[in-house]
Amino acid sequence: MTEKKPRIEREKRTIRAMLALYCRDHHGRADELCDECAELLKYALGRLDRCPFGEGKTACSDCEIHCYKPAMREKVRQVMRYSGPRMLLHHPILAVRHLIDGRHKKPREG
Repeated sequence: MTEKKPRIEREKRTIRAMLALYCRDHHGRADELCDECAELLKYALGRLDRCPFGEGKTACSDCEIHCYKPAMREKVRQVMRYSGPRMLLHHPILAVRHLIDGRHKKPREG
């Protein structure tokens, strides 16, 4: 049986919701993500699965490791800059939880 990781699962729901908003408004895809956004989602989910801090992680932008490739990190920044403010309207609970999670102290590996 796999271990439940509510923090990581919430992060996954948040990035899915942010990408859905972004893709809908930038690429006209309301039903499913375009190939570019689907690739970014797959990449982000993989990074979350392998996060060395697990449930104790802070927001990826505040992490000292920066496991994203620079190009992918910039794409996620674009998505978050656009979707972040809109999340309060479309997914208010996820948005508030994401803001709270981002206020955690920086994790330390060990």
